[in-house]
Amino acid sequence: MTSRVLVSRISVLFLASFLVFGCAKKKPAETPTDVPVENPMGQDTNVQSKDMTFDVQGSDSGNISGLYTINFEYDKASLTADGKAKAQKDYEWMKAHPGVTVQIEGHCDRHGSIEYNLALGERRAKTVKSYLVNMGADANHLTIISYGKEKPLDTAETEAADAKNRRANFLVQK
Repeated sequence: MTSRVLVSRISVLFLASFLVFGCAKKKPAETPTDVPVENPMGQDTNVQSKDMTFDVQGSDSGNISGLYTINFEYDKASLTADGKAKAQKDYEWMKAHPGVTVQIEGHCDRHGSIEYNLALGERRAKTVKSYLVNMGADANHLTIISYGKEKPLDTAETEAADAKNRRANFLVQK
């Protein structure tokens, strides 16, 4: 057996172990209860008085007002004009909730290997995080994770489904 084949098999075993054991232990996100928020226009900004129960799908669900899923072009990790506009809105939400930690999840479509898509999903999440930090978001309140092609929104094998799945979405952590 050549060393190349051996390394390949070890890589596959490592990745399979990660997927089986690493993903099974994830805890659901906690929601904040008493995070103070700046008061720009005299509104009630006490987060404790707000409904902070978020859908576990995060921004993919469309139920978190102000957080928008950012989509990417095929095999790209750069932001489109639409992606930048959505990131600006996401930044405004984060500014209004300064104590909240948000996880940025990078996702891919069905094309490509598991390893390639995990790396591409990570690049997408890092791109979004970098863009938000450059606008002024607190890097300490942003985490990233890549799911590659393992958590599609749409499982159909169509270009429309692939376009939905090429994304970075947000999940409120605390």
